[in-house]
Amino acid sequence: MSTFQENRDGYPLEGLADEEQETQIEENQEDEDDDILPSRFSISVSRTDFDVEGIVKRLRNDDIYIPDFQRAYVWKPKQASRLVESLLLNLPVPGIFLAKDSQTNKLLVLDGQQRLISVKSFYEGKFPNSRTSFSLKGVHREFEGKKYESLLDAERRQLDNSVLSATVIEPRDNNEESIYYIFERLNTGGTLLKPQEIRACIFHGNFNDLIGEMNNNEAWRNIFGNKEKNKKDQELILRFIALYFEGNNYKPSLKKFLNNFMNKNRQLNCYSQAKIEKAFIPTIEIINKCIGNKAFKGEKGFVPTFFEAVMVGIAKRLESGNIENFDEFKKQYNTILSNKNFLAISVKIRDLTNEHNLKERLRMATETFADLQ
Repeated sequence: MSTFQENRDGYPLEGLADEEQETQIEENQEDEDDDILPSRFSISVSRTDFDVEGIVKRLRNDDIYIPDFQRAYVWKPKQASRLVESLLLNLPVPGIFLAKDSQTNKLLVLDGQQRLISVKSFYEGKFPNSRTSFSLKGVHREFEGKKYESLLDAERRQLDNSVLSATVIEPRDNNEESIYYIFERLNTGGTLLKPQEIRACIFHGNFNDLIGEMNNNEAWRNIFGNKEKNKKDQELILRFIALYFEGNNYKPSLKKFLNNFMNKNRQLNCYSQAKIEKAFIPTIEIINKCIGNKAFKGEKGFVPTFFEAVMVGIAKRLESGNIENFDEFKKQYNTILSNKNFLAISVKIRDLTNEHNLKERLRMATETFADLQ
């Protein structure tokens, strides 16, 4: 039986079963302190009215952009037609939320993508990713069946000059993290976006692209399994990279730590592609070679705390040269994952990501693998 949910634009979304089984990640691995927020955000909020013709032009030029990862266009033709009809009749329609990217000055769509795609599609004469032409359906008879090109001149001018109101949010300190939390709060309908999906949107750039490329690594795919639609596998890669380079500076929450790291290295300006690949690729490949797809698995599935600690420990060891003794490698791997003290701060407590527990995991794993030949 299908289940139905509603998105912010009010259209029921049919929940379909995934074709591929997703990797089970132990539930107690979630970041329990993610609710920690700064007491105040440094942002400016303005309200702007865009004429429809201008907003369509901005969408075409990618000056206003909707990230590819966002939920697919789900409105039915009648629903999209009613929006266009409202604009033709000069009726008010719900506003949209945009965020100004401090690096590019582009406007990111935080909320309202279904409305924007609908309007743009009407101007272009067809629905996105479809051969179906966009002619108005289920509207007043004077508009029924019309396309943009067949509107009367007066009707076209009315539509072109109609207004879409926008709330534009801009971080005052060029720190996009505040936009992350706003996006998270607007993301309240239907199938909720996960943290890494939001990061890919807010902190898009060369670093995000690199994470996507490394997520295709054959060794990593063998260990983790099928790709996650919610980018949880990419978040794990980010988690390793951030802790490898800056684990000594870690402060809770984990979500905030990952946000800050991804934001500041957005264009690979702090840590280069070469440095990141040198840390990740040899590490995941030797683990795959010695342990295979059983790596980082616990009783209930993939254990992120095992992953972060072992990956950092082995990557630190590889800084001094290759590992030749694979039997000893396996022995040390089993040693750390059976260590009672390690397990006590990795799977058996609630507060897994506080500063002490996380740093202690990294320390123990680094010391365990330090003397491998």
